[in-house]
Amino acid sequence: MINTDQQAPSQFIIRTFPVGPLQCNCSIIGDRLSSKALVVDPGGDAEQILGLINELNLTVVAIIHTHAHLDHILASGIIKEATGAPIYLHESDKFLWDMVGEQCAMFGVPAITLPEPDGFIKDDQALNCCGGVAIHTPGHTPGSVSFWFEEYKTLIAGDTLFQGSIGRTDLPGGNFDQIVTSIKERIYCLDDQALVVTGHGPNTVIGSEKLSNGFVRG
Repeated sequence: MINTDQQAPSQFIIRTFPVGPLQCNCSIIGDRLSSKALVVDPGGDAEQILGLINELNLTVVAIIHTHAHLDHILASGIIKEATGAPIYLHESDKFLWDMVGEQCAMFGVPAITLPEPDGFIKDDQALNCCGGVAIHTPGHTPGSVSFWFEEYKTLIAGDTLFQGSIGRTDLPGGNFDQIVTSIKERIYCLDDQALVVTGHGPNTVIGSEKLSNGFVRG
């Protein structure tokens, strides 16, 4: 588990850990003062996610998704049932949400059913926890979204930007030109010192990617 809140201001909690069959990075983001929390990309291992929420004594106010590929949504229904929190994603990824059965079959994962989303995330929408804002960053999927916490210099980038790489664009709805534009115009304009929590693998830093990313230089 990546416990990045150790170096952040004391009220900010962020815990990131791999879950599910494809080891998606799920994040629990919380505010110690209000006890509000967001669950980002619950892609499996619901008991582990719920256990940590209880351990941190947080109340989940929303379950949010960087995009709707199966490895980022598999446990969303269980988390909603257990917490009562609403589910949100960008409307442009609703077709992938509705195709979760087909996605499971494609990757050999046991089929699941998901509830309908409670609402859709808009570009520049406030997240009602820790001052977070949603940034529409299409390319990996049409509805890919990143979550920016300016006060804490933290970006949840999903599968848009990785350490030294970018998200694949050869799956349904992917677009290479779009992802490059999203990274250059929406991510690289953020604080160079900001931590980037990626959808898989290790964290990185925006300034480092601008200098050394082999796919998109700043």
